[in-house]
Amino acid sequence: MVCACLVTVLLVLYILFDVNYFLRILFTLGLGRLLQKRKKIFDTTVIYGICTTQDVDLFLKHMNNARYLRELDFARFHYYDLSGIYAAAAKRGGGAVQGASLTRYRRPVPIFMPYKITTKLIYWEDKHFYLEHEFISLTDNFVRAVVLSRQTVTNLKTPVSELIAELEPNARRPALTKELELWIASMEESSQRYKKHN
Repeated sequence: MVCACLVTVLLVLYILFDVNYFLRILFTLGLGRLLQKRKKIFDTTVIYGICTTQDVDLFLKHMNNARYLRELDFARFHYYDLSGIYAAAAKRGGGAVQGASLTRYRRPVPIFMPYKITTKLIYWEDKHFYLEHEFISLTDNFVRAVVLSRQTVTNLKTPVSELIAELEPNARRPALTKELELWIASMEESSQRYKKHN
């Protein structure tokens, strides 16, 4: 009887929630805390994955586009936790959300291929900080996809620079790359277009 109830509860949870997503977050953060030391904000963090049958596209050959962004959730949370950025924002009553992302697919990640995702901080503004992620296949060390992501800090009355200074007092904002500059400009252009409509 207890076994049947447990199976029913698990089935309902799997129907109503993406249980694997939450388990993976706990697993990623737990392993990071147990096996890795704290990182500085400019250090590159790394998580590992493998393209499974749950990740593939319609033709069952390679990772589907949605899974890249899902995998980045785990990479970001891992970076937030090891660098202390999220804890510092939360201490001030703030948080961070994904504000935008730009993905460039260079080569697909085939089914059953192991890969790693690297994450590093590349720039910040008053309300945003920018991360660069690379999907790298372990078999040939090839960068399969590159993703820029803009993290928007929420409910924070101070600029991101003060948050960074709290974590690393001598940190200097990196130079703005041409690629990032153009992307920021395109987002601003899009923002202005929608402001005119509203």
